[in-house]
Amino acid sequence: MTEIVLVFLTALLIVVFAIPSIITVAKLKGLYDKPNERKIHANKIPRLGGLAVFIGYLLSLSVLGNLADVAGLQYLFAAFLLLFFSGLKDDIIVLSPMKKLGAQLVATGLVSVMTPVRLTNLHGVFGIAEIPLGIAIPLTMFTIIVITNSFNLIDGADGLAGALGLVMTISFGILFALQQEFAWSVMAFGLSGALLGFLFFNFNPAKIFMGDAGSLTTGFLLSLFAIHFIEINAPGMSPVNKFSSAPGIAIAILLVPLYDTLRVFILRTSKKKSPFEADRNHIHHWLMRIGMNHKEVSLTLTLINMAFIGVAYTLKDNPAYVVVSVIIGLALIVGQLPVYFYRHRLSDLEADDSALIELQENLRGNPENINQD
Repeated sequence: MTEIVLVFLTALLIVVFAIPSIITVAKLKGLYDKPNERKIHANKIPRLGGLAVFIGYLLSLSVLGNLADVAGLQYLFAAFLLLFFSGLKDDIIVLSPMKKLGAQLVATGLVSVMTPVRLTNLHGVFGIAEIPLGIAIPLTMFTIIVITNSFNLIDGADGLAGALGLVMTISFGILFALQQEFAWSVMAFGLSGALLGFLFFNFNPAKIFMGDAGSLTTGFLLSLFAIHFIEINAPGMSPVNKFSSAPGIAIAILLVPLYDTLRVFILRTSKKKSPFEADRNHIHHWLMRIGMNHKEVSLTLTLINMAFIGVAYTLKDNPAYVVVSVIIGLALIVGQLPVYFYRHRLSDLEADDSALIELQENLRGNPENINQD
């Protein structure tokens, strides 16, 4: 427990002390995230926050973390470094989507082939239990890429990705500690500390953004935590405090970015657009349309994510397919609420406009009504 606290605090302090200098350098070099029609910030903001998160996380683990029990650690960190530098290059000079995808394929290939961090059992979800190696490897690569990019895509409002990442990493850190997976708990809490330090400068009004260097690496680590958590609780495994509903809990922890990504991809393809074509259809855009500001959006989505984690944990003794079904069902309902409220608000505005027009016509037809109470 002492090691977890020390790694958390060290990562936090390194990030807090590093970011002011990074902001200064970013401003001097003009490394800004500039506003455009797709973005919801109005000012130029430095986008190298991921560099501070990376430095704080890596230094705290290197100096204080005992990760000897993490199998294939060298390959995990090689993949982590590859994604970081591809994201950093994209933050400085735009990297083509194909090159970014190529880096992700190499990184996920390293993990799924060279380490035991791979999905080999779905716990009966979709009627699937054990998975042969020939399917487990591409499935793991696909899962890591989806989670990594979904977290990258949710980074659209001040404090949102940082707050969600903080809740997610703390959740995995606690679960790993409960199961005496202390090395993995240290890895999760180290990232929590780095993200908390970043949030001091990213919560509205943001002084710096996470950038791809931060969002891709955070999403990548979250995917590793999710896969490892599912695997150590697979049938036949006997960890301390086993969770038979591990896939459902993992989905609940990652719910907001996963749901948002799936939703926008379906909407884009239904309109015969490329699923990778950027738009303003993300869940945070809809919340802003109904009148929320950056702080309210970030707090609302973070609290919703926490509520889903609570639901999944409450149902932890049920079969995995039951928990997954409940989480997906609730997500489909809750996810439509912003759209419903926005359309309801439009209806109210249209009704008010109609009433105003009718009043103006009545006054024009009966000018004596102007002086009436």
